[in-house]
Amino acid sequence: MTPPRLLATDLDGTLLLADRTISARTRAVLSAARAAGMTLAAVTARPPRVFTEITDVAEFCDLAICSNGALVVDFATGEVLETRTMTVPVARKAVEALRPALPDTHFGVETGYEVVAESGYSRVDSVGDRRVHVPTMEDVLSTAGQIVKVLAHSTTAHVDDMLAAALAVGPADVVVSHSGGRGLLEISAAGVTKATTLAEFCAARGLTAADVVAFGDMPNDLPMLAWAGRAYAMGNAHPDVRAAVADHTLGCEEDGVAVVLEALLSGHPFPPVA
Repeated sequence: MTPPRLLATDLDGTLLLADRTISARTRAVLSAARAAGMTLAAVTARPPRVFTEITDVAEFCDLAICSNGALVVDFATGEVLETRTMTVPVARKAVEALRPALPDTHFGVETGYEVVAESGYSRVDSVGDRRVHVPTMEDVLSTAGQIVKVLAHSTTAHVDDMLAAALAVGPADVVVSHSGGRGLLEISAAGVTKATTLAEFCAARGLTAADVVAFGDMPNDLPMLAWAGRAYAMGNAHPDVRAAVADHTLGCEEDGVAVVLEALLSGHPFPPVA
């Protein structure tokens, strides 16, 4: 079996342990993969600022596709290579469509540098938390320097229920998903997903889906897992991900990414995991 040329991995619940570090076993196989010429890409819903706190990722990965595909960051230089923003009219239309369907929900936007949110938005990010509050959503839209995601947060609703309600009414010019955050929906511009940005990055470097192995655990990972030539749902993955992805690995706390990479680098197929 030919080893892949690019690893695309989600972070939380996938590559990272619960304390947001990379295990010794995974560090070793990532180093071996790089030595073998593999490009390592962190593909995450998180914004670039988190890497000042999650320092293991920059040490072992070459680039990060952030904010569900809206930003591409080169770890070697720290440069933002690509930006896929949402226009103010599209963001406004999305909020107007979603607000009636999502009771007890408040909205904000991720700019890549901070969250700008309307009064009542109470989401606190577990890492890289940086927020500015303004009175209304119109103030949000006029204050934010750029919009890479619209965020919808509820303190009472289950995120799966929020996603179902949003998909029933959401406008066609946005992508709505979630990455497992409690009560948090993430809305990107149409055509902006982990998969589309990863595919464009690969195409520019002469790589195809067949050259890529991908790992993920949440609904926002599904486009990437469907696109990659080889894809694995984590043992701790959301039920929708486990149902949609044929191949499974162990959970993140059991080094699920590492055990597959070890097999791929050795040329032996990874045994199926139920």
